[in-house]
Amino acid sequence: MSSPVDTQKEGNLEAPTRHPLDWQSETFYDHEALFAELERVYDICHGCRRCVSLCNAFPTLFDLVDESSTMEVDGVDKDDYWKVVDQCYLCDLCYMTKCPYTPPHEWNVDFPHLMLRGKAVKYREGKVSTRDRLITSTDTVGRLAGIPVVSTMVNSSNRNRAFREQLDKFMGIHPDALLPEYHSETGRKRVADHRSAVTEPVPAGRTRGRAALFATCYGNYNEPHLAQDLFKVFEHNGIEMTLAEKEQCCGMPKLELGDLDAVARAKDANIPVLARMIDEGWDIVAPVPSCVLMFKQELPLMFPEDPEVAKVKEHIFDPFEYLMLRHKEGLLKTDFKNSLGKIAYHAACHLRVQNMGLKTRELLELVPDTEIDTIERCSGHDGTYAVKSEFHEISMKICRPVVSRVQKAESDHYSSDCPMAGHQIENGLKGKDDDREPEHPLTLLRIAYGIE
Repeated sequence: MSSPVDTQKEGNLEAPTRHPLDWQSETFYDHEALFAELERVYDICHGCRRCVSLCNAFPTLFDLVDESSTMEVDGVDKDDYWKVVDQCYLCDLCYMTKCPYTPPHEWNVDFPHLMLRGKAVKYREGKVSTRDRLITSTDTVGRLAGIPVVSTMVNSSNRNRAFREQLDKFMGIHPDALLPEYHSETGRKRVADHRSAVTEPVPAGRTRGRAALFATCYGNYNEPHLAQDLFKVFEHNGIEMTLAEKEQCCGMPKLELGDLDAVARAKDANIPVLARMIDEGWDIVAPVPSCVLMFKQELPLMFPEDPEVAKVKEHIFDPFEYLMLRHKEGLLKTDFKNSLGKIAYHAACHLRVQNMGLKTRELLELVPDTEIDTIERCSGHDGTYAVKSEFHEISMKICRPVVSRVQKAESDHYSSDCPMAGHQIENGLKGKDDDREPEHPLTLLRIAYGIE
């Protein structure tokens, strides 16, 4: 079989566009149709190979082709197509930064959403482990592990080597993976009784000066200080703050599992609450990039005709995006009390693909005597990929260039907008006898302002 790239036309020079995800049609789950599309796209990718350095999905594909009898996609066993699907963790970088054949190009390549379709087919066919169902049920795990006393036991066990080896044996959780800590005093609890001191919020551009925090399951159960830091920084900048009335997981873990019905249930729980708060004059902010991306991109593509989903898409923001929009209107306070020295800053994949620029870097650069060394490489974590026994070592290999950059920077701090990526870097540094811990950009900004 000759590759389409043998006669390739110019790559797409326009901004990539995305077609809605036709996930509710029977054709979407048709095995024969899926494999035909996998073969078509794999053949295009084989002839191009621009994305080989992004993750392990592409090296897996190219190795399968190169080791086949024909050295073309037609020589690859169809059952091995799943090996590529399993390696993709939907970071979206290939679509947004590398691929020249995304729509509106006539070849219409959307590799991440094709991988998502494959995962959805596997899920519907019951080819998903109990482990994967459990670790993507973040609200359930968080509520149970966050019970007082239980959280202490869970955190202690997760640091115990003997326990971790048993967890590896019976659950397939790698013993060297850093597992998140759980807190009984959640992020929502820490700010629940807060009464905003801002009495006259000032709109600026797309922002209304009133923001409701969608804490996210990770920010709520695992990194509760993020809610506190965000509240303090925003109120220092004259932004009225409150909590989303209620929330559950945004659905990203279930999306990556291929459980699209669970994503729909999460949407049905979250969207009406957030849309109502928007109608009441609030903007929405969330401290984890993956959760913001879920509302900005994935849900609108799954539910393109839902006006409430579209409303939330227009009014949800990354915290630094929000602050820099206000800076553009002269409303960001620059009364910094402390310099931050040198920061090795990892720009998270799910932040980069939101196409808003590196707003975190831009803001931190405003702090006097502060230097930012920006690292635009994937950490390989993905929330669940890095903790699985079969993928952990690969994930650490993907992260190795990031760890090397952090070491080379000899910085005062290292940081990532994605707290999970920060801990992945921490894990890599531990292997090099470096015990420093990551500091989230919101924490660094609070320190720069001199806020306790």
